[in-house]
Amino acid sequence: MQDAAIALIQSLRQEQKQKIALAFADETERENWHYIPRDRAGLPLQEMDPQQRRLAHGLVKTGLSERAYEKACAIIELEPVLAALEGAGRKFSRDPELYFVSIFGDPAEDPLWGWRFEGHHVSLNFTIVGGHQIGTAPIFFGANPAHVRHGEKSGFRALKEEEDLGRELVIMLDAEQRHHAVLGVEAPSDILTRNLPHVEGELEPEGLQISEMTTAQQELLSDLVQTYIRRLPESLAQLETQRLAVGTEEDYFFAWAGSTKPGDPHYYRIHGSNFLAEYDNTQNDANHIHAVWRDIQNDFAVDFLRQHYAWQHPPGRPG
Repeated sequence: MQDAAIALIQSLRQEQKQKIALAFADETERENWHYIPRDRAGLPLQEMDPQQRRLAHGLVKTGLSERAYEKACAIIELEPVLAALEGAGRKFSRDPELYFVSIFGDPAEDPLWGWRFEGHHVSLNFTIVGGHQIGTAPIFFGANPAHVRHGEKSGFRALKEEEDLGRELVIMLDAEQRHHAVLGVEAPSDILTRNLPHVEGELEPEGLQISEMTTAQQELLSDLVQTYIRRLPESLAQLETQRLAVGTEEDYFFAWAGSTKPGDPHYYRIHGSNFLAEYDNTQNDANHIHAVWRDIQNDFAVDFLRQHYAWQHPPGRPG
């Protein structure tokens, strides 16, 4: 990851470096993530030459599994599809090159640095602490259209697993289990945490506890959680799975809202003691997915940074 970031920086002209390089200490900007089309800090792909774009994608690949990288590219490739659906009078340009790379701090020199790759429906946020700890959340993927129904991509679904496994699980529940799991007949209009920089204390665990599920249901819930974790490369996914094991599975809650019928608005979330996976598909006639993975205590590596600062500057030590 460090090598890829340095290689990208070294390939840039001075004016490009000024755009891509942001202060790590600027916490407001470093945690200023979002998944909507908007102006962003950083260097967009559209201002890079082909070699620089390859290096930018090389950096992205260090933070994603091969499957997740393919998903990210597929999400970006939906922008022209969306442009065609919205027509000439659309509000946004829907440009697949309007994705920005931002590098916080100097990866070659600083013990604390990070990077972000972000645009419409993709937000990757990585924070490296002391060269040996890495914060990997939030990670957001979205898809509009969630199910392409016309044109050469007809039938394509970028976030198929996130939708199908969630629906399969709620359908498996019996009447008593659904009484606890289903929060309401109407789904919220978006993920409830939106683009909050931190989610600790924002949502209370609700729904059906994993201990109240059958073995088959628990296995399916685990598969759904792994769908989000496996967005990371294998080594990081293993660390994330180990981190989740610190909390007990009894802490897992599965909640659903809306219809279980494909094509109807629906929402779910999986809430653990130290993670939150939240999914919504309600907009654009329930053909527009938002799906995010959050680290409840450590989004943007705040817990790692707290430990780092405490070690570097314990009480009584100058500086």
